[in-house]
Amino acid sequence: MARIRKPIPGVDPKLLIKDAGKLLPDPTRRLFLRGGASLGALTFLTGCDIVDGLSAEKALRKISEFNDGAQALLFSAAKLAPTYPQSAITRPFPFNAYYGPDDAPEVDGKDYALEVGGLVDNKKKWTLDELYALPEVSQITRHICVEGWSAIGSWQGARLSDFLQRVGADTRAKYVWFQCAEGYSNTIDMPTALHPQTQMTFKFDNQILPRAYGYPMKIRMPTKLGFKNPKYVVAMHVTNTDLGGYWENQGYNWFSGL
Repeated sequence: MARIRKPIPGVDPKLLIKDAGKLLPDPTRRLFLRGGASLGALTFLTGCDIVDGLSAEKALRKISEFNDGAQALLFSAAKLAPTYPQSAITRPFPFNAYYGPDDAPEVDGKDYALEVGGLVDNKKKWTLDELYALPEVSQITRHICVEGWSAIGSWQGARLSDFLQRVGADTRAKYVWFQCAEGYSNTIDMPTALHPQTQMTFKFDNQILPRAYGYPMKIRMPTKLGFKNPKYVVAMHVTNTDLGGYWENQGYNWFSGL
């Protein structure tokens, strides 16, 4: 006898379907929603029997994991994010964080030393002067926020892939983890770390990176959503363990690639 599905206490089925659709990559999202998705379809797709709010959340997590896998398979080092002319730069470039501008970390550049650890041959700390001496590359790319806005910025710094090679990182490892001055942390996949546009950013618009944008260093990844771009970076570790991140640990999509 087929189970009769009862309404989910505190969960609107239509909103649940809509939220599940948001977690899917295009064009899968459009096909999913166009196909008359239902709670039954979610159950079939995820293997989760949706009978209450907790099981609904589990189903959404399954969809998010599927999204991560699909995005990772589609990611290619040969596919570059769009670049723009100087005239397209957003001025002023917006401040964005889970705290206000007055609460942004104040890092003393004179005492700064980037910690490098994990699966690397050379674990020496790097001063700002040493980092500034690395070969510089520039990009004008769009920052896309998960909140729905975007802005175009001009960023200068060193390719993360070049730095990883310089310190003897094991690029067969799965992840690179970043620790930030305010306690924020973030983990990215190694293919993204090696992408030619992934940058250790020291300048904005050819000027030393302002405090609001992550001084003394942020990791600029135009192939990722904004929250995956850590600011005020004080340490990076190459690892085979997913060490999570501030927003990812709260349920945000892990891969969050574009």
